[in-house]
Amino acid sequence: MLRSEVFALLEGTGDAAFAVDELGLICSWNHAAEKLFGYAATSVLQKSCAELFQGRGPLGNVVCKENCAVLQCSSRQSIDNYDLEVKSRNGQRLWVNVSIIVHEDPRTKHRLHLHLARDITARKRREELTQKVLEATEELVSLPRVPGASLKVSPLSEQETRVLRLLSEGKSPEEVRRVLKISPRTLRNHLHHANQKLGTGSRLEAVIHAVKRGLI
Repeated sequence: MLRSEVFALLEGTGDAAFAVDELGLICSWNHAAEKLFGYAATSVLQKSCAELFQGRGPLGNVVCKENCAVLQCSSRQSIDNYDLEVKSRNGQRLWVNVSIIVHEDPRTKHRLHLHLARDITARKRREELTQKVLEATEELVSLPRVPGASLKVSPLSEQETRVLRLLSEGKSPEEVRRVLKISPRTLRNHLHHANQKLGTGSRLEAVIHAVKRGLI
């Protein structure tokens, strides 16, 4: 497949897709990439992929840099898809899952590194929230019991229990509403009543107490 044919193929994919040459310079940028990252193709072509994205890995380590290790690795062998936190045009950071396919031009023998990127920011936020809930729960459980302190609470309704269980799984309030098919006002009412019954002051605190007391 010729270089022009590869670029046409990338333009037709629903994923954000762009091609990088052996020097790490962007030479193709499809419409989905424009939409996801906010940069027009005309503003990124022939620019350094590393400089544009300033990508970091899950541990905060810098991944996108000169003499990119990912490009060097993918030139020798196939690599698994990986998660990367990148900078968008408006300066915000977003998480993408990236797959790389190496294509060698049959005439010139030059290689292109085709990147396919999918937005996973929402998934990462859910994972972070779940981790915070788990850490807070462990911290709360480890606190010494106050002698004579009562953990008795008013029973949660079935719907209040569902709400807190979904939140404990890392779902956002919007996702909880969609799953339970309830309005924002109804969700607020459920959380208000749950906080009253548990003696808590926020949805995170309510989830932690509900987990600790075995209510969800």
